[in-house]
Amino acid sequence: MAATTFFITGTDTGIGKTLASTALLHALRAQGRRASGMKPVAAGCEPGDGGWRNADALALQAASRPRPPYADVNPYPLPEPTAPQLAARIAGIRVSPGVLAAAHARIAANCDVVVVEGAGGWMAPLADGLEHALLARSLDADVVLVVGLRLGCLNHARLSARAIEDDGLRLAGWIGSTLEPDFSADYLALVEDALPAPCLGVLPYLPEGDARAAAKALRLPAGD
Repeated sequence: MAATTFFITGTDTGIGKTLASTALLHALRAQGRRASGMKPVAAGCEPGDGGWRNADALALQAASRPRPPYADVNPYPLPEPTAPQLAARIAGIRVSPGVLAAAHARIAANCDVVVVEGAGGWMAPLADGLEHALLARSLDADVVLVVGLRLGCLNHARLSARAIEDDGLRLAGWIGSTLEPDFSADYLALVEDALPAPCLGVLPYLPEGDARAAAKALRLPAGD
């Protein structure tokens, strides 16, 4: 049976996509599923054992069982801490969708679910000529939207959901990421009512980013 792929995108950058992605990996594994993560293009890398390494990609790799090699988790580690489209230009690298698809296929061959984390928001290109929609479609992925819960997120969440569906992708669900400790439950209810997909959980305010603790806040349908 082919692996299921979830493509994780967000309403903005810096809103907790990696925490949500790693929490999702832990929650899937708690269901007894083999789940591995991937960060196809990652900007902001440091020299590490074997080459450039990105903190978000390393977190996804660490939360994966089975654990893929780093080169498959993050085929394009880009040094500059800027938009990946610019980081690739600075590095003189042309991101190939075929390379990403091949890495994904190797990961998918060994697990039940692949969690693929994008970069920034849905409409921010991953590289020149590579939109999130193009990659998600090529991986036959369903999309999970991470909503950074703060004032103004209702607009960002609705626009993101509309863009995902307009691009012909299925929005499988959304995860709330609490960015402010006193975020209003009434405002959260507005987001729930507005989005055309189920809420898979609301991550509590976690300044330390504890993925195992965050996983307990997720409620995944059996088999999804």
